[in-house]
Amino acid sequence: MGEEERRAAAVKRLKDKRDFRNHVAAYVLVNTLLVVIWALSSGGYFWPIWSIVGWGIGLAFNAWAVYFQKPITEDDIRKEMERDRT
Repeated sequence: MGEEERRAAAVKRLKDKRDFRNHVAAYVLVNTLLVVIWALSSGGYFWPIWSIVGWGIGLAFNAWAVYFQKPITEDDIRKEMERDRT
């Protein structure tokens, strides 16, 4: 992997991490607002749970993709191309 490719990969990872942090901030802000609306409207059934859980699942998948998913390497590409030939 050349210097330009490594730099491009590093820039992509940094953008992905920044986008994830923005996603977390939006999640916290919106769900906090929903809980406040719920509390001000006399409570009762805790309907914000649907947004908290549903969006939280999406956020967990986003976190997995950003922080835990192994990047594709040249070796991975070569192996896949070899499998494709047979």
